[in-house]
Parts: sequence; C-alpha cells; structure tokens
Amino acid sequence: MGDWWQRNIMEPGKLPLLLALTAFVLTFAITRVITRLIRAGKGPFGNVKAGGVHIHHVVPGVVLTVVGGFGAVAGGRHGVWSALAAVVFGIGAGLVLDEFALILHLDDVYWSEAGRKSVEVVVLTAALVGLVLAGFTPFGVDGMSQDELQDRANVIATVAGNFLFSLLALAKGKARLAIFGVIVPLIALVGAVRLARPGSPWARRF
Repeated sequence: MGDWWQRNIMEPGKLPLLLALTAFVLTFAITRVITRLIRAGKGPFGNVKAGGVHIHHVVPGVVLTVVGGFGAVAGGRHGVWSALAAVVFGIGAGLVLDEFALILHLDDVYWSEAGRKSVEVVVLTAALVGLVLAGFTPFGVDGMSQDELQDRANVIATVAGNFLFSLLALAKGKARLAIFGVIVPLIALVGAVRLARPGSPWARRF
C-alpha cells in the first residue's frame, strides 16, 4: 500500500488533487444535508442574511475558490501549503457548484427541477477529477513495468470509449445517463443506442 501510494499519488504530485476532490465531495454532501435541515426547520442552522439580503453559500464559495486557486498556483504540487490550498479550493468549489443552477439561471432554483443541474455538474466534476486520479493522465510516474504500462493503456482506452458514449448520449438529450455514464460503464451506452429526444442536437442534425 505504501509503495502504491508513493508511486501513484506522491511521486506524480497528485496529493493536492486528492485532497481537493475529497474536500469538494464532502463539502457538497454536508451542504446538501444542512440546506435540507434548514428547509425542514430542523437543527441549529438557518439562512444567512446581511441587511435583509439572503447570502447564498455560493458567495463564500467564490471567495474560497479564488483564495485556494491562487494559493495552489503559488504553492506548487508539494508541501503543506499546496495541500492546504487544495483543501480550501475544494471546499470553495463544492459551495459554488452546489449552486451552479442559480448561477446559470440567475434565479433561486435550488429546490426546483432546474436545480438538479447543480447535482449533475457536481457528479460530472467529481467523476472527471476521479479519472485523473485513477491514471487518466499518468504523466510523472517513473519506472513503470511493461505490464503496468499495458494495464494503464487498457484503462485509458476503456475510459475514453466510455466517455465517447457519454458524449453521444448527451447529444441525444440524455443528460443524466451521460453524466452517470462517465462514472458507471455501460450506462452511457444505453443512452447512446436509444432514440434521441426531440429537439436534441442529434435529432436536429439527423
């Protein structure tokens, strides 16, 4: 385990990315729990207001993302500062993308059907970052055996093929299947082979 950690996480400098992803997912999950408690009127939490204005959590999220992003650029890929900056960035990104639908529509659609776009974007973001951690960009790992190189090539080919199916499903208007298909193989294939939704880019083109 120690050798795997050193070769796949520490050596290529992926620890900040792992910390950012962990902070991102945990922040999103915790934020969703808290907002549901606020909506239900349970727990010690409540909406934050300043001068009668409801402060959405995307606001501190933007601040943390900026601070963490610049901190990560300044800190490089190694060291305590880069790890701390990665966590700050992950927390900020989680808060921002949890309200992605609000930014997109410029309206408070958090609990509406349109608000599901936030969840979809968060899942897609976590999936893509997870692919990077899993070796989709394996640069920086030295001394790999031929078998390891072959295994990694097979993984990359499989992921690339699945990603193409996801793009096809998205073009056919199957957004949810496309997003979850990035994570779970064959789900995107279902969306890719099914008929396109009326009005989708695929239907308009073909």
